[in-house]
Amino acid sequence: MGSFISDGEIRTLTDALQMRVAKQPDDLGYAFLPDGEHIAETMTYVQLDEAAQTIAASVPAPEDVILLYHSGLDFIRALFGCMYAGVAPAPVQVPRNRQGFERLRRIARDAATTTVLTTAAVRDDLQDRFGPTELVFVATDTLAGGAVARCPDPGDTALLQYTSGSTGDPKGVMVTHANFLSNLAETEELWPCGLDATVVSWLPLFHDMGLLFGVLLPLWAGAPCYLMPPEAFIRRPARWLEAISRFGGTHAAAPSFAYDLCVRAAAEGRTSGVGDLSSWRIAANGAEPVRWRTIQAFTETFAAYGFRPEAMTPGYGLAENTLKATGGSPDRAPTVLWLSAKALGAGLAEIADPAAPGATPIVSSGVPVLSTKVRIVGPDTLAELPPGHVGEIWVSGPCVAAGYLGRPGLSEETFRARVRGEPHLRTGDLGFLHEGELYVTGRLKDVIIRKGRNHYPQDLELSVESVLPGLRPNCAAAFSVDDGTRELLVIVVEADGRVLNTHGAQALRERVHDVVREDHRLTPDDVLVVRRGALPKTSSGKIQRSACRKHYVAGKFIPVENQSLSNKSGKCQT
Repeated sequence: MGSFISDGEIRTLTDALQMRVAKQPDDLGYAFLPDGEHIAETMTYVQLDEAAQTIAASVPAPEDVILLYHSGLDFIRALFGCMYAGVAPAPVQVPRNRQGFERLRRIARDAATTTVLTTAAVRDDLQDRFGPTELVFVATDTLAGGAVARCPDPGDTALLQYTSGSTGDPKGVMVTHANFLSNLAETEELWPCGLDATVVSWLPLFHDMGLLFGVLLPLWAGAPCYLMPPEAFIRRPARWLEAISRFGGTHAAAPSFAYDLCVRAAAEGRTSGVGDLSSWRIAANGAEPVRWRTIQAFTETFAAYGFRPEAMTPGYGLAENTLKATGGSPDRAPTVLWLSAKALGAGLAEIADPAAPGATPIVSSGVPVLSTKVRIVGPDTLAELPPGHVGEIWVSGPCVAAGYLGRPGLSEETFRARVRGEPHLRTGDLGFLHEGELYVTGRLKDVIIRKGRNHYPQDLELSVESVLPGLRPNCAAAFSVDDGTRELLVIVVEADGRVLNTHGAQALRERVHDVVREDHRLTPDDVLVVRRGALPKTSSGKIQRSACRKHYVAGKFIPVENQSLSNKSGKCQT
């Protein structure tokens, strides 16, 4: 097995694959466990190279393409096939419903393509469910013959990583080969792989975290990777831990909720098949807020299995920075600061006694390494703030992506904001620096993060508006509220007397609950029905989500069933 490839030897991801083919052609690159337990398919580096070149010969260059695959080795073959063909692929989740299919079409339009690489099974299923479409599906698992190996440049776009944008506005982040190699070099610097690395991952491959940890880091390290579908983990979380102990996994990453599920499984006696976890050196924890209680519970629960507290390594990243921006050290347990909630609300990180009322634990997301720098900037003043002050997190360095596809103005504003005379990425997230480490406290954006995925409130609100006839546009607000242990998804929907008299508040709540689950795979923690006019809005009628959140926390929203029937004004009673 080879060590990681220094960036002085390679310039692109296809160079990295060629290096692996030259050094260890017949070594195991990837293994797939479709049920999370049994290996059904394996692939060496030379097999990946041959399959990728076959696919490259059929990709319509220079048009970019969509990658539409369930988790598995077909995705990896197509990914490198696109890179060999010199086109930028955009990974998209296989649609589960009509809304998902429409999102696929919007992304294809944004990427100016009609070509979708997929499998024959997915192609046939989509055509059966959704009928004729302008999209052209190419089943890469049926291709045979042909070979091509073009040489992309480091500055070429290697991937279009689409963010979970609002319903009508998906944005493709243009990630270059140079961006990926820089991020991989930083990941290796922070969380070394060495000669004995083994990766185990259940993360979806269309997501930036799953792509980097499940596909690219293993290639970079020359380490075998054992992949399973997300569904296999969700159905039985112990499968992930069993695979780590079975295959001697050293590197495995997941959002905070996954570690919670493992703790719950242990408490319910469903981890009896988990063996020794002492090989696990890097348990990366990111993609959503890192909870101190989760870290404590996981490390305490699985200490008996050989899991070391130092292995838990929180990190912070985003697609616009390729992925990782900062990360914790594997040489010490995660750091936590207990802060005054009152001071934090005022934008100051004031150390508090953990036993003091309102003391809030904030977990360190570690430090940047190599050329990446993190600064805290006032989002309004655009001036750099001193340590201990909460502001917007700005990132600079070679991992910052090239921008959003086809959006030069937004790209200039987001990716090339200037402080200290240098261009920086504006993340939209809030945090502060303490003794050189980054602590993330919240988000400027309205993004709702659940189970490691970003959900834009506009999408949820649009679904809610359609659940019953008579509901008006901008009648709903979706936002998250932190109760101190986790983020709660709250939806407040306003309705006039006609809707309430016809259907009733309880029926409306149930419909909202069901449509959010069906359309977005999210379960609301609270659905509040209020009378029309109760939601804070701008003069132009747009929902003011921040004000809605404050109203909710302060208890200013009065549910319909608690209002007097004689209240005909539609205004919130106080």
